[in-house]
Amino acid sequence: MKRITIDPITRLEGHGKIEIFLTDEGDVDNVYFQVPELRGFEKFCEGRPVEELSQIVTKICGVCPGCHHMAAGKAADAVYGVEPTPTAKKLRELFYMAHFIHSHIAHFYVLAAPDFVVGPTAPPSERNILGVIAKVGVETGTEVIRQRRIAQEIQALLGGHQTHVVMNLPGGVRKGLTEEERDDIVEKAKGFIGFSKFSLQIFADVVLGNKDYVDLILNGPYSLKLHSMGMVDENNKVNFYDGKVRVVDTEGNEHCKYAPDEYMDFIEERVEPWSYLKFPFLKKIGWKGFIEGQDSGVYHATPLSRLNAADGMATPLAQAEYEKMYETLGGKPVHATLAMHWARLIELLYSSERALELAEDPDITGKNLRTPLDNVPNEGVGIVEAQRGTLTHHYWTDKKGIVTKVNIIVGTTNNNAAICMSLKKAAEGLIKKGVKVDDGILNMVEMAFRAYDPCFSCATHHQRGKMPLVVNFRNKDGEIIRSASRDS
Repeated sequence: MKRITIDPITRLEGHGKIEIFLTDEGDVDNVYFQVPELRGFEKFCEGRPVEELSQIVTKICGVCPGCHHMAAGKAADAVYGVEPTPTAKKLRELFYMAHFIHSHIAHFYVLAAPDFVVGPTAPPSERNILGVIAKVGVETGTEVIRQRRIAQEIQALLGGHQTHVVMNLPGGVRKGLTEEERDDIVEKAKGFIGFSKFSLQIFADVVLGNKDYVDLILNGPYSLKLHSMGMVDENNKVNFYDGKVRVVDTEGNEHCKYAPDEYMDFIEERVEPWSYLKFPFLKKIGWKGFIEGQDSGVYHATPLSRLNAADGMATPLAQAEYEKMYETLGGKPVHATLAMHWARLIELLYSSERALELAEDPDITGKNLRTPLDNVPNEGVGIVEAQRGTLTHHYWTDKKGIVTKVNIIVGTTNNNAAICMSLKKAAEGLIKKGVKVDDGILNMVEMAFRAYDPCFSCATHHQRGKMPLVVNFRNKDGEIIRSASRDS
């Protein structure tokens, strides 16, 4: 049996590798997606005051610190049984929209666009952000950097820092917004809307205008029929900061809808010996293995899943694009993996419109920033939609608010089983007897996981006991001549 290893996999946050095993005839026998890094935040958060966790967890990842900060802030609110003031909630959500904007811009232009703008089989030296700029022009590349920088500046203004955020306190936020700062954000949000529309037009011209790309999205080896998860508001419209988590089945019918403190009734986690990532699944269906279809317990939690799980977008321009996507792709729900990129741009537009709505809201400059803490701390759950999927923080404390236990389920963890399945399906469709497996083919396999925008720094929380260790001894030509291992 032959083995093909992609290590490291590229254009992602964190570290990972793909092991593809072929039969003697050259067909794919199995594919393993492995994450070799471990970050034990759940353990070393224990023993800390719960109000410190919103700052500690921002260090999990430099790409999505705002997601962990918001989920931690909401979990701390729940630990103390308080509801933040209206102004505090709106300030938090405004920060969060800026966080979504900067992250979605980075993923589309830096991580995803090289596969479409430059081409999936282009030379690796060209298949990067510089190759994208060479295609779309320096002016567009400059605007990408500028808009992302502006979003980061808004985060720094509201959060104290764009990465090491210190915004949230149990029951509210540390600082408010002046009228001058609000006026500035209004103008910047208008710029985000214009840039989002521009980005959607690039997608329409480059991807939807290319018959081969459309065929790849709809008919290539990039589809997976699974349940879809996403947070919705009281009208079942997409919401990233607040609401209930809704899951629809493979036909678009509601499977469940739960509040944050109910998540353990609907989601369960399992482990496999070959990965530090856990594998969540729908508890009422149960774990039935890495299978797709209506009877599978595996689900997606991605931008596309959020749109599948919702009845629409809560802002008008994004709603129009939402309708266009489903009309183009044949109706809801869509199971085309590469359509996640389109959904991500629709979310970029929604985040921009929502940022403008919040910045223009009179409450955003209110002075009442925090609800007093009168309750004895105990246990709380906070859920937000991270860019990569539904993010859950669950904290247990003693009566003094000292954390005794933490459970974190991040977006990439939700998608772990689906990523494994998508990679196998892509490999099976691309690698067959007689096909020369070159760099272009392997990159097209990677495209299956890249659509999820995975963040492995966030996701690796499962400690299996004794740290596994493999030492490879190589000769001067780089060939492995001996291996020594310590199993987990």
